[in-house]
Amino acid sequence: MRFNRSEPEPQARLWRLFPLLLALATTNCKESKGVEAGAKNDGADKNIAAASPDPAGAGNSSYGKAGDPVKLVIGYQPYYTEAWSAAVMREKKFYEKYLPKGSTVEFQIGLQGTIIVNNMLAGKQSIGYMGDMPSIVATTKSDTADLRIVATLGLAQDQCNIFLTRNDAPAFPDAKAAVRWLDKKQVASPKGSCTDRFAQTTFQKQGIEPAAYLNQNIEVITSSFRANKIDAAVIWEPVASRLVADGLAKRVASGANLNETDAGYLVFRADLLKQRPDIASAWLEAELDAQLFLADEENAAEVVRIVKAQTSGFSEKALWYALYGRYPDQGDKKERITLPFAITPESKAHLEGATAFLHSVKAINAGKLRPEAVVPELTQAVLEKRGLKAPIGSVDTLPSEKAPKG
Repeated sequence: MRFNRSEPEPQARLWRLFPLLLALATTNCKESKGVEAGAKNDGADKNIAAASPDPAGAGNSSYGKAGDPVKLVIGYQPYYTEAWSAAVMREKKFYEKYLPKGSTVEFQIGLQGTIIVNNMLAGKQSIGYMGDMPSIVATTKSDTADLRIVATLGLAQDQCNIFLTRNDAPAFPDAKAAVRWLDKKQVASPKGSCTDRFAQTTFQKQGIEPAAYLNQNIEVITSSFRANKIDAAVIWEPVASRLVADGLAKRVASGANLNETDAGYLVFRADLLKQRPDIASAWLEAELDAQLFLADEENAAEVVRIVKAQTSGFSEKALWYALYGRYPDQGDKKERITLPFAITPESKAHLEGATAFLHSVKAINAGKLRPEAVVPELTQAVLEKRGLKAPIGSVDTLPSEKAPKG
């Protein structure tokens, strides 16, 4: 922690029902809550208005005038550890302190970031929590709707960047040997996700050509490992820790020992930024509170309980290891996630490098983000108001004896 101021098993059966449970969760995890108290947002609003040119005409939404109550629909991923500040936000309701009285907030679960991007493009969600690849792709769809990257959820090396193999794979001497073993093998990953970017980057650097690179979502990857239909998968936390804990796969490499960074970002519709700078500022104030909550190791047990209540098929132990556990591939690295909150030089550099790579593999049409795609002024204004500096903290590994028993 760091602050910078100045199968036979019941859960295996449950996991087989994951698609149905997720559909139910997507319905039942929607929450509308009237805000009981508003708050002024001081000078940050002027920064938001200045940083937000008129959005593209397609798909614009109306959010009312400054000071009015607003209805927000938030797309988030409790099945993606780097976006857990949203799960904390949903439970702790930090936004009630900042949004105008009478506002409502509805949280909708997305199984992966591409689902949230599609909902935002369609005007069904205004704010989205997602990994690096969907965040970048989202900003390239301005002919449909203008989406902007506004804040950093986290920087890490093993939240999106994890290689798993079937259990009978060899014992590899190092990460590169593990990756080389994937040549001519059956490998799966959810296409369009942050893990997809990591997988393609690693394959290109190591000269690996799998026999098949399959587009499978997280529940299909689970069933494929169980049925021995794939040799390996590239996946994010907490799914990776869940598959390892259930004995369906083994962890053989990550960005930590392949020197690859992953990141999560907070994306806003530009029409919200333009029409309601007071709301954008208010949400970022609440997001900062959520990230500070995550950074405090005293909250670890509560964070795990919060996420367990918003997911299906995960034990508290698997969730704990996803965020606080230590794996051999991490080496001496203590941090699991750095929490920049702001668009820091490191966060921006990651975006630039990932954008160039995605263009090189023809995933997007441009090698650079358009100038207005990233809006760094907003988080900086919030940090200055609070007297804080980025990064605002980190989530560090904890002793294994602190892990839940089940």
